[in-house]
Amino acid sequence: MAYDLEEQEQIANFKAFWDRFGNLIMWVLIIALLGFAGYNYWKSRERNQAAEASALYDSLVNAIQANAAAPGAAPAPADAAKVQRIAGDIESKFGSTAYGQMAALGAAKAAFDASDLKTAKAQLQWAIDHGNDEYKSVARLRLSGVLLDEKAYDQALALLNGEFLPQFAAQVADRKGDVLSAQNKLPEARAAYEAALAQMSKNHPGRQLVQLKLDAIGGAAAEAKKAA
Repeated sequence: MAYDLEEQEQIANFKAFWDRFGNLIMWVLIIALLGFAGYNYWKSRERNQAAEASALYDSLVNAIQANAAAPGAAPAPADAAKVQRIAGDIESKFGSTAYGQMAALGAAKAAFDASDLKTAKAQLQWAIDHGNDEYKSVARLRLSGVLLDEKAYDQALALLNGEFLPQFAAQVADRKGDVLSAQNKLPEARAAYEAALAQMSKNHPGRQLVQLKLDAIGGAAAEAKKAA
């Protein structure tokens, strides 16, 4: 009998507890299950998006390679349009991922090779507007090169005076030297090339080219005169 009374007391206590907290426990369980289901859905969707983005990017690479013309031949307009169409799809669907930024840079290079500077500039500007700091730096540097080709020197310099990651300092200074040299601002160009060299290690692959450009505008002569 004592056991029955104890058991009945436990049941009564449980009923009282459930009456008081049962709804709360049920809602906590429901929220936890919904959260778990939502997390699994999000991870599955993320994997599917990554797979789709990767497949689209592979298509872009293949289109760029198909669009590459033989030496002396003009690129096929249909292939060039395909490159830009795929890049646009990637940018619209996966613009927040690295695939969007890589697609913009690839499409810009393809457009530049096809002498479509307007499209090249638009793709590079997209990368500047949507990329992370590294892609922004690359895009700014490449866009400054396009502007240099268009003789839009002031725009190129304004772009080069923007924000770049530290590892791009030598390339930025080198490009500034190119723009200033094209403007026939030789003292400023020499200073820029010298700054580029100062940022480069002795075994840097671009060092010799920068030195040649510096020598071509009288850099070596200036240094000799200074030493004398």
